[in-house]
Amino acid sequence: MRPIIQLFAKLLSPEAHRFHQALQDPQAAQQKVQKKIFECFVASEYGRSLGVRSLTDWQKIPIVNYADLEPWIERQKQSQQALLTPQPILFYEKTSGSRGAAKWVPYTRSLRRSFSQMFCIWAHDLITNGPQFSTGKVYFCISPQLTQPTQTKAGVQVGLENDAEYLDGWLQWALRPFLLAPTGLSRLRDPEAFKEQLCLGLLQSEKLEIISIWSPSFLSVHLDYIQQHRQKLCEQLRDRVSPQRLALLSDPTTTWTEIWPHLKLISCWDSVNAADQAQALRSHFSGVMVQGKGLLATEAPMTVPLIAAQGSVPLLNEVFFEFEDSTGKIHLLHELEPATEYSIILSQKGGLYRYRMGDRVWMTHTYLNTPCLEFLGRDQMTSDLVGEKLHAAFVAQVFDHLNLGGTTFRTLVSVTQPQPHYVLLLNQADREGDAIAQRLDAALSESPHYEHARLLGQLAPAQVWVSPDVPDLVLQQKLQAGQKWGDIKHEVLATKPIKTLPTVGLRSSSSGRVG
Repeated sequence: MRPIIQLFAKLLSPEAHRFHQALQDPQAAQQKVQKKIFECFVASEYGRSLGVRSLTDWQKIPIVNYADLEPWIERQKQSQQALLTPQPILFYEKTSGSRGAAKWVPYTRSLRRSFSQMFCIWAHDLITNGPQFSTGKVYFCISPQLTQPTQTKAGVQVGLENDAEYLDGWLQWALRPFLLAPTGLSRLRDPEAFKEQLCLGLLQSEKLEIISIWSPSFLSVHLDYIQQHRQKLCEQLRDRVSPQRLALLSDPTTTWTEIWPHLKLISCWDSVNAADQAQALRSHFSGVMVQGKGLLATEAPMTVPLIAAQGSVPLLNEVFFEFEDSTGKIHLLHELEPATEYSIILSQKGGLYRYRMGDRVWMTHTYLNTPCLEFLGRDQMTSDLVGEKLHAAFVAQVFDHLNLGGTTFRTLVSVTQPQPHYVLLLNQADREGDAIAQRLDAALSESPHYEHARLLGQLAPAQVWVSPDVPDLVLQQKLQAGQKWGDIKHEVLATKPIKTLPTVGLRSSSSGRVG
């Protein structure tokens, strides 16, 4: 398969070459993509409503978040007309929202092509500069579709049946022989059935070379499933694998690298809250390259990791970037300074213009004249342990829904051990904690990414801890963390995760599993 893999790299080389040329002059590359995006903007009903006609007036386009665009997206969902862009909407993807449970991100052909370009650049770099791939067998997962895909009133698809649908048709065709895709996996809606079938597919794939996922906990959950259900899985594999491999899989002392002896790459998040989980994968898979993903969101691909760059490089010929510093000043990509924290404002080819991503980055170094960016975390209003992206405004709505009468102190805390989960801290409660915990978990599960993480077991059930000592315990923890007493504020959502909660004087209740 090595010659075929090399041929695939040659197919990708024109895109990689164009990208590397763009990196030589980031200012020119950004001006070019800004002009293309602006042409879509002025041709859209949204653009016409703002009255901005010249690219020189770009700064007059308002900087927005999803709530500002939601009325336009809701109107767009009700009709065949695309209001934010002149291009037809191929499908919508849902992601966790801030003020509401979900955001609906519209995808056009051009936006899908941006994701395809990112993949081409990444794959070309890996084949050229990475491990010597010989089988090309890859498990490529964006996220399993555990809820039934629907359509808008206008008949536009919501959600994808197949992860490969994020890529252009020719890429889907070229990748098909290499993809690990267990039959019927995309149609499964039950999380336990999904885990079983995916684990069977992974165990059958002795020549697996690449695992591409988002959160490292996604792989950890499935490794745990294999450990816990080894005998059952091996029974089902009895007629599907050789006797030698079956004996290997049946032996509980077999290491993961023995199960997948050809595995050379695991691609996953490896920064901020995912750092410890990624390090755990490195310990499980000694000798396997665990490469951190670039900054990638439902709204747009933003950076791509390049081995040659020793970092993540912005996708500057597909997305237009602006960066806001702590003073509120806006900077362009070529104007960034090292070791300065910025919030990303992006404009992409799906109808989002000057859109606040809520992601914080800084410049680490330059590669071919272009700043490399490191992800520092979500904004101060968001908690994200395994990709659930809970926003403080949404959590406040959940609290209102719970109707926590008599409570004067309430805060939702993220906890990393023994398994990532959330704990609602209350100073008092007018009902049993079990009942609150069940309703809390159900309400949080209105957020698509939280529900997804719960269904797959990446997040344990939400808990409720009740004690009159809660406010003082939270205060003492913040003082120990170095905060000044006068600066401490009560938060609806504590966005900085902690390892464990002190248990003295607290009683807990767990929600049980959803689904």
